[in-house]
Amino acid sequence: MNSLIEKDIRTIQSIEAVPFIMKMLSDATGLRFICIARVTDSKWTTCAVLDLVNFNLNPGDQLDIDTTFCNQVRKSTQPIIIEHAQNDGHYSQSPIPTMYGFESYFSFPIYSKDGNFFGTICGLDPLPAKLKTSEIELKIKSFAELISRQITADERLNIAESELFNEQAAAKLREQYIAILGHDLRTPLSALTMGVSFLKEQVKDETSQKILARMDNSANRMKRLISDVMDLTHGKMGNGIELKVKPVSNLQEILIHTVSELSGLHPQRAIQTSIKIEGSFNCDPERLTQLLSNLLINAIVHGDPQQIVEVKSTIEHGIFSLSVSNGGAPISPETIDKLFQPFWRNESNKQTGGLGLGLFIASQITAAHNGTLTVNSDESRTVFTFQATL
Repeated sequence: MNSLIEKDIRTIQSIEAVPFIMKMLSDATGLRFICIARVTDSKWTTCAVLDLVNFNLNPGDQLDIDTTFCNQVRKSTQPIIIEHAQNDGHYSQSPIPTMYGFESYFSFPIYSKDGNFFGTICGLDPLPAKLKTSEIELKIKSFAELISRQITADERLNIAESELFNEQAAAKLREQYIAILGHDLRTPLSALTMGVSFLKEQVKDETSQKILARMDNSANRMKRLISDVMDLTHGKMGNGIELKVKPVSNLQEILIHTVSELSGLHPQRAIQTSIKIEGSFNCDPERLTQLLSNLLINAIVHGDPQQIVEVKSTIEHGIFSLSVSNGGAPISPETIDKLFQPFWRNESNKQTGGLGLGLFIASQITAAHNGTLTVNSDESRTVFTFQATL
């Protein structure tokens, strides 16, 4: 038996309604053998069977197609109904009823996806039976159509599952590739950074120092991009961003220093800072500064350059709060829904040369802290607010 036939048998076996359909047809017609068969141009294969007369056919058993009436149904796509084979003007001369020992018989076509012929639902009995009534014919036809619809639904589900599996497998492969690539890039980049640092100490002329400074900035930017990609991979592969929590007593100083660094890189932007944090806290200071940096860069790039960027941070009742706000056009609700997706960037503003991962990574850092990251935007200000219990 080939694999396609085995698949078709599994398809019929997986339809929970099939045993009930066969039982109801047996009760309605009086026929004690009901089966669903996969019918091809060469084989008749049992997929499901109700056998109350010991006909001794089981799922997977096959018959020569020429010894069945189902071959005629396959060719004509028309059902066959026999009430009493010996007295039937058309089928009394056929050897098939005598071969299988039946007098009453029916066979109705079943179809798969796109109207392709699948097989038949058929029944037989050694005794004659009253079958040629509109009620019984309609009932058999309805059950045949129901099974056809179920086969089609199952095929479409299998296709959808296969496409989903392929997409998930491809996505996982992409993420693994990114992780490996990010890891392998760090070694040559570290060598480059060390070389630049060495040359800055050895070469003193102004032109060379300017070139080395640009190289150093480019290397640092590459480091940040690789870190972003690695964080993306951790977040998308289900591991999440890891935290290195430790007691920190100078969180205020660390956050102010982060703002100062970015302010130095963007001297044209006015940044107003209000950070008031006292005490010692268990947290991951590097991740919190990364979150602040990402939010602040977002405000600088997308905010109105003529308006002040505000950074505020406090701890009240054990809740750490950090907000970054900027002026400018409000963000639409549709855009807010996309802000934290990886690689997403506003089509109307592509000033940044980044990968579009800043806000996604900020959301992943938030999740790692079991915190919240909200966005409120109106005509006056756009405010990103992070809150978590430290």
